[in-house]
Amino acid sequence: MNQRQYATYPSLKGRKALITGGATGIGESFVRSFAEQGTQVAFLDIQDEAAGKLAAQLAAAGNPQPIYLHCDMTDIDAVRAAVSQAIDKLGGLDIVINNAGNDQRHTIDEVTPELWDRLMAVNLRHQFFVTQAAIPALKYSSSASIINMSSIAWIIPSVGLPVYVTAKTAIMGLTRTLAHELGIHNIRVNCILPGAIVTEKQRRLVLTPEYSAEILSNQALKRELIPDEVSRLALFLAADDSSAITGQGHIVDGGWV
Repeated sequence: MNQRQYATYPSLKGRKALITGGATGIGESFVRSFAEQGTQVAFLDIQDEAAGKLAAQLAAAGNPQPIYLHCDMTDIDAVRAAVSQAIDKLGGLDIVINNAGNDQRHTIDEVTPELWDRLMAVNLRHQFFVTQAAIPALKYSSSASIINMSSIAWIIPSVGLPVYVTAKTAIMGLTRTLAHELGIHNIRVNCILPGAIVTEKQRRLVLTPEYSAEILSNQALKRELIPDEVSRLALFLAADDSSAITGQGHIVDGGWV
């Protein structure tokens, strides 16, 4: 079998990207993939040890040194400050990836107003406020791209996490309206909807043999999907190659939906 080869995007070299939730999982793949394209990356997270290790590995491999900023995405004052700091350290901004989230399982009965607010804060609210804080800098970019992370969870639909599903549905609506609000400034806004992507966290907490079998029975592709298969789509959506694409949801799910 021939080894797979993947695209390099010259337009991403030297561009400036902000990625939320970038220390582990799909977010880590975003940070790696963009840094390997020569993009200057700043990323936000609360997992300091994992973030420091990732930044050091990428720098040691000869990639641009990613900038890590500790930030609790549920604290909007901290989010605004971190976005401002990232823009200052990068010297501008071209790309925003709103990735941070938590698919904590929960039943309908256990959802209190407090849990509702907490899950919305970690999955939805920050995507708007990161974008709001980034817009002034993005207006100065000749090729700005915002990528929001949703999920196929609301299409299937998934069960056992109703507030998360609600948040991920709203992100698609947010993407559509922001694309039209910001298009006049030549800022593109798209959304990625991953399916069952196998991360270390998913393997540890969710992927029982029974659930893995259920996933493969639903997918057209009978294999596990990995974070890099999501980040390669993000590279395309951030690059000049997708310059006419905005306001769209792009599914990476092996043919589940």
